[in-house]
Amino acid sequence: MILETIKIAFQSLYSNKLRTLLSMLGIIIGVSAVIAVVSIASGSQSQITSQISDLGSNLINISPGVSRGWGGSISSSSTDLFTLQLGEKIEKNSPHVKRVVPTGSAGGLFIKGNNNFRANVLGTEEDYQSINKYYPEQGIFFSDYDVDNSTNVIVLGSELIPELFPESDPIGQKVKYNINERTHIFKVIGVMENKGRGITGNLNGQAYIPITTFMNKVSNSNYVSNFVAQANSSETANQALEEIKYLLDNYIAENEEYNIFSQDQLLTTINDTTNTMKLMISGIAAISLLVGGIGIMNIMLVSVTERTREIGIRKALGAKKKDILFQFLIESLTLSSIGGIIGIIVGGLAAYFIAQVGGWPFIMSGSIIALAFSFSLVVGMFFGIYPAYRASKLDPVDALSYE
Repeated sequence: MILETIKIAFQSLYSNKLRTLLSMLGIIIGVSAVIAVVSIASGSQSQITSQISDLGSNLINISPGVSRGWGGSISSSSTDLFTLQLGEKIEKNSPHVKRVVPTGSAGGLFIKGNNNFRANVLGTEEDYQSINKYYPEQGIFFSDYDVDNSTNVIVLGSELIPELFPESDPIGQKVKYNINERTHIFKVIGVMENKGRGITGNLNGQAYIPITTFMNKVSNSNYVSNFVAQANSSETANQALEEIKYLLDNYIAENEEYNIFSQDQLLTTINDTTNTMKLMISGIAAISLLVGGIGIMNIMLVSVTERTREIGIRKALGAKKKDILFQFLIESLTLSSIGGIIGIIVGGLAAYFIAQVGGWPFIMSGSIIALAFSFSLVVGMFFGIYPAYRASKLDPVDALSYE
């Protein structure tokens, strides 16, 4: 009985192919939009999370904040407290902190022969490599000796090489760096591997020098820009964060501020934002499913009107109200299920091609497919009930005399 009803439903839908396709269009668009949006968001989220995790583990960034004065007076800035000694103090007095690396950044112009390129130079220490999982591809990174003696050595990010040394090996060569109308000459000792953005910015687009060289010769300052701390493990990252906050709260004046955030917080923010966007856009796509459901209801109402005599004949031959109701519900569910399957295929293909273009992994969750398809069935059933009920309530005499 059920198979026969499904067969009749397919025959009815096939006899009006264009109308059937148009009535499924809303379902197709809604399901494909949900599948594509969730898949694209999941793939890009996975890529971003992987990149950030790969750039370093359990990192905590500490930087001076905005200081405020009273009555027009100028307050002392917490910037003036960010010294190398403060970094040592944090590392020594925070049991869950493995290491603290100071950094100082300044923008200037690199010059090599007829080539020049504007980029940042970052002063730091040898541990900057391990804390960011970022190592030289050529040559070496500077050592503690270079930091202790403020040597003029430099390690270039990968993006600087084609701009300054397009046709030659940079290792061992000299490069000029102009900043604040002063020229500094550095010896290139290494080229860093190609990597993405880290907690300190675009790693590839800057150069690296000893922090003491930066402070004594480039910035002429006793202060650093910020610290990057590394917790002992991912499990102790929150404890490390709280220890650093406690120390800074007691070290820095109350009217001064500092900024501190961990890489875990960054990942949480990205995941929360991505999930919110997925929910919002999926909600918009769900509206298409509702519009598709209205389309199905309209088509089924038209079908009931066109098949009034058929309904009358079936009732005259002994069909009960529940048989007529079941037949039209099956047709409605058939419309929505076919639309859902086509939507899944279209959405999956769209997500796959966009993932290929965007360069992120293609992720298609089975739970989302099941949810989208189930919702399309629910829409088909909900909007098919009224036409089916209307068909089942037709009087056989009136139906047979309908022209």
